[in-house]
Amino acid sequence: MPADPPPPSPESDEIVIRGVTTAGKVFRPSDWAERLCGVMSAFGRERHLEYSPYVMPISSAGIKCVVVSRELQEIESMAFNFLMNFAKDNELEVRPGRGADRENKGAQAAGGSAAAEE
Repeated sequence: MPADPPPPSPESDEIVIRGVTTAGKVFRPSDWAERLCGVMSAFGRERHLEYSPYVMPISSAGIKCVVVSRELQEIESMAFNFLMNFAKDNELEVRPGRGADRENKGAQAAGGSAAAEE
């Protein structure tokens, strides 16, 4: 049975799998996020391997993470369940992803605000 993802919230359409176990230990190997996302990658138009737009590796506060779009659950439930089971089997933290408020802050920062550059 797949792990239960965090409940949907109006602020987030993503789930983040953090590279920290529920016991607080950093998950190894260090490239686990890239490997996990590689399972979901495909060759693009320019014949380069590209990550899926639904599963992307990131680093947050120095911790490797995988961002999973909730759309994947509707588009390909087996792939979504695979990712949730990976997190469950490895006892990784799973939390709601970035919200609309954070995306708005990112757009403001990209607008060239001097405060954002400091």
